[in-house]
Amino acid sequence: MLHDLATAALRLLPAETAHHAALRAMALGWGPKLNAERPRLAQTLWGRRFPNPLGLAAGLDKDAEAHAAFLAAGFGFVEVGTLTPKPQVGNPLPRLFRLPEDRGVINRMGFNNCGIADAAERLAARDRTRGIVGINIGKNKDQADAVADYVAGVTVLGPLADYLTVNVSSPNTPGLRALQAKAPLIELVEAVKAARAHLALADPPPILVKVAPDLSAEERQAVAEVAIEQGLDGLIVSNTTISRPADLASVNRKESGGLSGRPLRPLALAALADFHKLTQGRLPLIGVGGIESGLDAYQRIRAGASLVQVYSALIYQGLGLVPRLLDELEALLARDGFARLADAVGAGLPSTS
Repeated sequence: MLHDLATAALRLLPAETAHHAALRAMALGWGPKLNAERPRLAQTLWGRRFPNPLGLAAGLDKDAEAHAAFLAAGFGFVEVGTLTPKPQVGNPLPRLFRLPEDRGVINRMGFNNCGIADAAERLAARDRTRGIVGINIGKNKDQADAVADYVAGVTVLGPLADYLTVNVSSPNTPGLRALQAKAPLIELVEAVKAARAHLALADPPPILVKVAPDLSAEERQAVAEVAIEQGLDGLIVSNTTISRPADLASVNRKESGGLSGRPLRPLALAALADFHKLTQGRLPLIGVGGIESGLDAYQRIRAGASLVQVYSALIYQGLGLVPRLLDELEALLARDGFARLADAVGAGLPSTS
């Protein structure tokens, strides 16, 4: 109840002010304390045990300030970032907009972050037995050599990551999404894999690529081919969309940037199902975009996701979402006769009843 009241109070503040206030509160230890262990939902991927499949998406804890608190709040894993080699302030304010009537969010943040060196200091101090932390890496806006920036991210943050996400799909860094085309993506994947190998770690982090929901059928096919041929460890589907559904009702619907939350849900679900088919279920997928209930998570899992992530739904539901979603997900698995979550991955979309 207390956290529900706090969520309601934060919605009275400007969106980015509320974001910073919530993050600061979590970093100070004011978040809920919940056991992440859910035996029916637990699974092992990339040699890492996930106590449940619900993760915090990148973008909330950009600078790795509160990852421990989010893990303590019941998340099965947390993804920090996006982090770039040099610190950058991002795009001018305002750049984060709620769409309350649509349960959506538009952002044009522009990879505002403290830089990889600053984040690395905090991440080096974490207790790696206390949960899985992925690190999302990107390029600086003024960097012409994108590959060099991603290599720098792998070099500095690779030893500290349980997995690495190569973000080539944010709409808020000019030219970034062009890296999803086949030739530049091959070059990038080869470079980050070489950088990871150069670290000579006993247990190197898996490398995932985060893709946009707006890719054409041909572009999705090309990404899937690169993922398989280059030996990527997984894909995150999907980032925010630059499209705008015709039925958006909020006054902020015309703001530029990436749209997330409920309006993104059908597009992100369709993209996930496509990538599961295109990769023939041969690599783990993380589903994200418009997930706000156990049913939403269940649909992603049956469409091919092994893990799911949330962010925008937290703005409207608060951290009470975490136990509610996991409870609902367990009930749906039991209803359909799945003894464990892994058995439902890729089983086909369920009914919405």
